[in-house]
Amino acid sequence: MTTAFRKTIKTAGLIGKYQSPEVAESLPLLAACLAESGVRVLVEETLAGQVKVSHGETASYEAMGRLADVAIVLGGDGTMLYVARRLAEFGVPLAGVNLGRLGFMTDIARHEMLAGVRELLAGRFTTEARILLDVKVWRLGVPIFDSLALNEVVVNKGDLGRMIEMRVEVDGEFLYLLRADGLIVGTPTGSTAYALSANGPILHPGVAGIALVPLCPHALSNRPITIGDGSRIEVSLLPPHDGRVHVDGQTRCDALTGDRISVARAHHAVTLLHPPGYNYFAMLREKLRWSEPPRN
Repeated sequence: MTTAFRKTIKTAGLIGKYQSPEVAESLPLLAACLAESGVRVLVEETLAGQVKVSHGETASYEAMGRLADVAIVLGGDGTMLYVARRLAEFGVPLAGVNLGRLGFMTDIARHEMLAGVRELLAGRFTTEARILLDVKVWRLGVPIFDSLALNEVVVNKGDLGRMIEMRVEVDGEFLYLLRADGLIVGTPTGSTAYALSANGPILHPGVAGIALVPLCPHALSNRPITIGDGSRIEVSLLPPHDGRVHVDGQTRCDALTGDRISVARAHHAVTLLHPPGYNYFAMLREKLRWSEPPRN
């Protein structure tokens, strides 16, 4: 469910994909537009070292989290995933300018960037909350890895050329023993990402669910299942298999036989900002090329 974004924007953070010619071209224009509108501009420090910007101050993610009323992300979905995890604890709303390919989470088209920012400053955007997953890897009762996921957590075979075996439990109840290449634990946001390519269900962001999607299961009866987003999932690697845990395809942990991976809804959430006219189903039709109009 979306609501109007009425907050007065006094400070905006700008974050973009590193080493990108498109970002290098777009960032100075965006910073100038914001500054001319009386908005204080913070440019993420690594990006500021790569792109010359006349308007704006250099800021770390932590400073941006404390000071910014909104963060504008230039790039694709991968950039948005990274930024969302870095700023999750601060609750900064995120607006995305799509400089990537699909752009499921970056709604502002590059050629409409400046007009979109003016709409944002005028209070015409809407907000939408997206859940995060908290993932931990436990070894002999001690946590050795802790991260947040906006799209998915994947437990897979790593570099092995064979299947692995896992025990999967939901809220302490045994679900199944899974022999497969791996298992995806996906959010509604991530249901149109890796999980979709593995024949997982598309979950509307308003659905309070988490999808469990097996990767190439040995038993064809192991099908995707959606559980409540208040559930806790535990995956144990059974002997003699080691594996690997991937978070949003951007960070990972090598797991050993006997390790336990716990996944649950995080306390933090991500707030995405959408431009006027945004519609989730229209976005799906565009990105997935559904329902082309019939030809007479």
